[in-house]
Amino acid sequence: MIPLAIAGASALLSGATALASSLSDTAARNAEADRETLKRKSVEFEAVYLTQMLQPMFENLEAAEPFGGGLGQDVWRSMQVQEYGKALAANGGVGLADHVARELIAAQEAHNGERR
Repeated sequence: MIPLAIAGASALLSGATALASSLSDTAARNAEADRETLKRKSVEFEAVYLTQMLQPMFENLEAAEPFGGGLGQDVWRSMQVQEYGKALAANGGVGLADHVARELIAAQEAHNGERR
Protein backbone atom coordinates (compact mmCIF):
# COMPACT_ATOMS: atom_id res chain seq x y z
CA MET A 1 0.00 0.00 0.00
CA ILE A 2 2.87 2.37 0.72
CA PRO A 3 4.38 2.12 -2.78
CA LEU A 4 0.96 3.07 -4.22
CA ALA A 5 0.78 6.12 -1.92
CA ILE A 6 4.31 7.14 -2.94
CA ALA A 7 3.43 6.73 -6.62
CA GLY A 8 0.31 8.86 -6.12
CA ALA A 9 2.27 11.55 -4.28
CA SER A 10 4.92 11.47 -7.00
CA ALA A 11 2.28 11.94 -9.70
CA LEU A 12 0.69 14.79 -7.72
CA LEU A 13 4.07 16.46 -7.27
CA SER A 14 4.81 16.05 -10.99
CA GLY A 15 1.46 17.63 -11.87
CA ALA A 16 2.04 20.51 -9.46
CA THR A 17 5.50 21.10 -10.93
CA ALA A 18 4.06 21.19 -14.45
CA LEU A 19 1.36 23.64 -13.35
CA ALA A 20 3.92 25.90 -11.65
CA SER A 21 6.08 25.83 -14.78
CA SER A 22 3.08 26.69 -16.94
CA LEU A 23 2.11 29.59 -14.66
CA SER A 24 5.69 30.85 -14.69
CA ASP A 25 5.76 30.76 -18.49
CA THR A 26 2.45 32.62 -18.66
CA ALA A 27 3.69 35.27 -16.21
CA ALA A 28 6.88 35.72 -18.26
CA ARG A 29 4.85 36.15 -21.47
CA ASN A 30 2.53 38.64 -19.75
CA ALA A 31 5.50 40.64 -18.44
CA GLU A 32 7.04 40.73 -21.92
CA ALA A 33 3.71 41.84 -23.43
CA ASP A 34 3.44 44.56 -20.78
CA ARG A 35 6.93 45.81 -21.65
CA GLU A 36 6.12 45.89 -25.36
CA THR A 37 2.94 47.84 -24.62
CA LEU A 38 4.91 50.32 -22.51
CA LYS A 39 7.45 50.78 -25.28
CA ARG A 40 4.72 51.30 -27.88
CA LYS A 41 2.96 53.84 -25.65
CA SER A 42 6.26 55.62 -25.06
CA VAL A 43 6.73 56.03 -28.82
CA GLU A 44 3.16 57.36 -29.07
CA PHE A 45 3.92 59.85 -26.29
CA GLU A 46 7.05 61.01 -28.13
CA ALA A 47 4.98 61.41 -31.31
CA VAL A 48 2.55 63.72 -29.50
CA TYR A 49 5.47 65.68 -28.03
CA LEU A 50 7.15 66.06 -31.42
CA THR A 51 3.87 67.10 -33.02
CA GLN A 52 3.52 69.88 -30.46
CA MET A 53 7.11 70.99 -31.07
CA LEU A 54 6.66 70.99 -34.87
CA GLN A 55 3.32 72.82 -34.89
CA PRO A 56 4.77 76.36 -34.54
CA MET A 57 7.10 75.75 -37.49
CA PHE A 58 4.12 75.45 -39.82
CA GLU A 59 1.78 78.11 -38.40
CA ASN A 60 2.80 81.00 -40.66
CA LEU A 61 3.33 79.04 -43.85
CA GLU A 62 0.76 79.80 -46.50
CA ALA A 63 0.18 77.75 -49.62
CA ALA A 64 0.60 79.45 -52.98
CA GLU A 65 -2.49 80.53 -54.88
CA PRO A 66 -4.75 79.07 -56.24
CA PHE A 67 -4.33 76.01 -53.98
CA GLY A 68 -4.08 77.59 -50.56
CA GLY A 69 -6.32 79.06 -47.94
CA GLY A 70 -9.37 78.22 -45.97
CA LEU A 71 -10.32 75.82 -43.23
CA GLY A 72 -9.36 72.82 -45.34
CA GLN A 73 -5.75 73.95 -45.44
CA ASP A 74 -5.64 74.35 -41.67
CA VAL A 75 -7.12 70.89 -41.07
CA TRP A 76 -4.82 69.27 -43.62
CA ARG A 77 -1.77 71.05 -42.19
CA SER A 78 -2.65 69.87 -38.68
CA MET A 79 -2.92 66.26 -39.87
CA GLN A 80 0.31 66.61 -41.85
CA VAL A 81 2.23 67.83 -38.81
CA GLN A 82 0.75 65.02 -36.72
CA GLU A 83 1.98 62.47 -39.27
CA TYR A 84 5.43 64.11 -39.25
CA GLY A 85 5.53 63.67 -35.47
CA LYS A 86 4.51 60.01 -35.75
CA ALA A 87 7.08 59.32 -38.47
CA LEU A 88 9.87 60.99 -36.51
CA ALA A 89 9.01 59.09 -33.33
CA ALA A 90 8.74 55.75 -35.16
CA ASN A 91 12.20 56.26 -36.64
CA GLY A 92 14.04 57.03 -33.43
CA GLY A 93 12.77 60.52 -32.66
CA VAL A 94 14.82 62.51 -30.19
CA GLY A 95 15.26 59.69 -27.70
CA LEU A 96 12.42 60.67 -25.42
CA ALA A 97 10.56 57.36 -25.89
CA ASP A 98 13.55 55.36 -24.62
CA HIS A 99 13.74 57.39 -21.42
CA VAL A 100 9.99 57.29 -20.85
CA ALA A 101 9.88 53.51 -21.44
CA ARG A 102 12.75 52.91 -18.99
CA GLU A 103 11.04 54.98 -16.31
CA LEU A 104 7.67 53.29 -16.86
CA ILE A 105 9.24 49.82 -16.71
CA ALA A 106 11.12 50.73 -13.52
CA ALA A 107 7.93 52.10 -11.97
CA GLN A 108 5.99 48.99 -12.98
CA GLU A 109 8.65 46.68 -11.53
CA ALA A 110 8.70 48.68 -8.29
CA HIS A 111 4.90 48.52 -8.14
CA ASN A 112 4.92 44.75 -8.78
CA GLY A 113 7.56 44.33 -6.06
CA GLU A 114 5.34 46.16 -3.55
CA ARG A 115 2.38 43.87 -4.29
CA ARG A 116 4.34 40.71 -3.55
